[in-house]
Amino acid sequence: MNFKGFRASWRLACMVVAVLLLQGCTSLRGPDPADPLEPLNRKVTAFNDVADDLVLRPVAVVYGEYLPTVVKKGISNFFSNQSDVMSFFNSLAQLKLDAAMKNLARVGINTSIGIGGIIDWATEFKIDKQKEDFGQTMAYWGVSSGPYVVLPFFGPSTVRDSFGLWVDTKTDVNQQLTDVSSRNVLTVLRLTDKRERYLSLSDAVKQASLDPYSFTRDAYLQKRVNDIYDGNPPLVDDLEESDEPTKMVAPNQIPPPWKQKYK
Repeated sequence: MNFKGFRASWRLACMVVAVLLLQGCTSLRGPDPADPLEPLNRKVTAFNDVADDLVLRPVAVVYGEYLPTVVKKGISNFFSNQSDVMSFFNSLAQLKLDAAMKNLARVGINTSIGIGGIIDWATEFKIDKQKEDFGQTMAYWGVSSGPYVVLPFFGPSTVRDSFGLWVDTKTDVNQQLTDVSSRNVLTVLRLTDKRERYLSLSDAVKQASLDPYSFTRDAYLQKRVNDIYDGNPPLVDDLEESDEPTKMVAPNQIPPPWKQKYK
């Protein structure tokens, strides 16, 4: 597999999406205000589904069936420990000192007595994971989500989260390795492990939803709001008086968390 070619193709695809966004995409207006690029997004989703059916899912199925559970758990823990490193820095950037200290403790414990993170002793010690990424950091300081977009290979995102994903990828612990082959192997292993963990979920969405695209979009956008507000997103009644039943605020309408925190 030519990994350099794969990365180059992915970057080119993302640049094409970015150009379309900058041009306004007036001819691709979708019915949902949060998803004005729906026609384009559905095409990218169809491409991702084909790539998943032909490559990603079969590899993940084989990975799940033939690798012992204890080995798979160790691999997941290893990559989870790496993500805790960036969660620590993003927690600091969002002034979440308690979350930052928990992430730092998790990294210290799991890296040392957890053998590089293979064993998740921190969770056993009741130190819960506090996941934060750069997309959440930008949202905390008021950067708008922008339209919903579907990235080639990476799936659901927004303009803000796409940039956040790029930063998270560039600053990932694995990406700091100087040996290209080792870095590529770890990247493929991480993607395979993640796809295997979502096998049952993706199958359930396809079976239970009349329109998997809309279900995935709405679930993703709501999850991101919950992530940004640590599970306590603002409601309409929190922002203005309304006689209508209380409902969640749209992802592109939520005020920055720091304003809510210090108002």
